Amino acid sequence: MLTVERVNKVYKVGTFGTDELHAVRDVSFDVQRGEVVSLIGESGSGKSTLGRMVLKLISTTDGAIRFEGTDVGGLKRGALREYYRQAQGVFQDPFSSYNPIFKIDRTYETLRSSYFPKVSDADWRAKLHDAIKAVSLEPADVLGKFPHQLSGGQLQRLLIARALLLDIDLLVADEIISMLDASTRIDVLNLLGELKGRGLGILFITHDLSLGNYVSDRVVILYRGRVVESGVTQSVFGDPLHPYTRNLLASVPQLDKRWDEVEAVEAAREAELRGRCIYHEREATPGDAPAGMVEAFPGHYVGCFAMDTDDPCPAAKEAVA
Repeated sequence: MLTVERVNKVYKVGTFGTDELHAVRDVSFDVQRGEVVSLIGESGSGKSTLGRMVLKLISTTDGAIRFEGTDVGGLKRGALREYYRQAQGVFQDPFSSYNPIFKIDRTYETLRSSYFPKVSDADWRAKLHDAIKAVSLEPADVLGKFPHQLSGGQLQRLLIARALLLDIDLLVADEIISMLDASTRIDVLNLLGELKGRGLGILFITHDLSLGNYVSDRVVILYRGRVVESGVTQSVFGDPLHPYTRNLLASVPQLDKRWDEVEAVEAAREAELRGRCIYHEREATPGDAPAGMVEAFPGHYVGCFAMDTDDPCPAAKEAVA
């Protein structure tokens, strides 16, 4: 359904725009119907930039983003409007998505005037109420209210309901629960699981590994704008290969283990991989792996072990020595 192929994003920075910031480097992945793919990485890794490029909120520098075979970058006017009927985004801060001087109803009326101008009042009301109930809210509790009268969780679910009104195929969920409390988070995550069951493809952007593990079918680990590891969630989290992925997982507190036990396991794993780079060991036969990756195990891909594109990996250092 969605294919991101060797995408790059470069910003001109500096006083006169003479310097370049590589926000995204040669990234490839795909999202199929009925699955959740998580983009995971620390702040500044390029996650949100990729999400905005998928939604054509910003342009790509190189590479292609295709939706059902159509190049998203080339969409304009009516074609772009039709794309937004099929792909929508929900972002981190739900309050910033609403105008505080208008009631919630205004958000839906804007959608109606753009996409459903010929729908009767009665049919629209029924359609709207069905969408709100689908996100576990009661229309009477939220319609007619101002944004400040509702919780962050309610506002976030109302944004998802707005997307459902369009009967979308792809949802880009960018850190949508990071500002919610723990009890509300699980409700939104379970809602995403229900939407996935209906055939919706979801690009879930997060810095929280536990959330990615909970909700996703496949994960894409980003470091400084490039993919260092990707694949089936259980494989990547159960047997992480890249040093950055291992560092991320080691930083997550484990309730069933003490920190010294976790340190010992990570030290043993580090010793096993010291001086090696699985990418360079196997790059002679990359198969059908995405650009810059090799398939270490079925459905589990890993990139060069260099922690930065300007630094040589352990294998390269040994070759020089």
